[in-house]
Amino acid sequence: MAIKMALLTPNDLININRKLQEADSVVQKVTGLDIKGVCQALYGTSPLSEKVGIVPVTSGNGIIGNFSASLHAITQYFGFDSFVTDMPDVSGYYEAVQNGAEIILMADDHTFLAHNIKNGKMANNQPCTGVIYAEIASRYLKADSKDVLVMGLGKVGFPGAAQLVQKGFRVYGYDPDARLLKRAVSDLGVIPLDPANPKKFSIIFEATPCANTIPETVLSENCVLSTPGIPCAISEELRKKYDVQLVAEPLGIGTASMLYSVL
Repeated sequence: MAIKMALLTPNDLININRKLQEADSVVQKVTGLDIKGVCQALYGTSPLSEKVGIVPVTSGNGIIGNFSASLHAITQYFGFDSFVTDMPDVSGYYEAVQNGAEIILMADDHTFLAHNIKNGKMANNQPCTGVIYAEIASRYLKADSKDVLVMGLGKVGFPGAAQLVQKGFRVYGYDPDARLLKRAVSDLGVIPLDPANPKKFSIIFEATPCANTIPETVLSENCVLSTPGIPCAISEELRKKYDVQLVAEPLGIGTASMLYSVL
């Protein structure tokens, strides 16, 4: 089956600042850098005084409760001056530009984008999320080899796998959709994971909207699991048993990646 885009719910967006602080703490422990530092190293950019306009969108399933407020909190957490428009959709876009926004953030059911209208750069959340979570995984200070496992090779996982291949890792991959796995093998040189011949990894990047996708057979002690997936890819029991360093936060890290990529 194909991996579908995971949609956030209002519950996913509760206590966003606390979740970002917790994620920052884990990322610092795993990589030696905080989330800002990883973004700066990845893209070679730093925010100056860019103003971000957040535009609510009503199309499709409509506005997710707390989504715009969460983006407002996230952008401010990462040092951006931001505001949410009073009007949604095209009227909101007009309002954002009229009020001096240089970067527009907006999302419907299929696409969440950042558009820097000053320099023309545009970013899609799915590849940006894949790249930043893969980058965090790749920087694990206690990795015991250059082998890495990617679970899920769709719109988030494939760009993440490409980032890991580009950095010189030996990437093993799995996806229940044979077409996605075949594309990753042919385009990136990913090695298919053989469930009948399990292998343990100290670095795992997971990008699916499914719970408990990580089997015990691939876990090594004190490994890192970097995952933007909703719900979480690993059971609490396995996480504790193997002392897994879990980088998992539903929105903020990917949003930071988008913003830094368009500076």
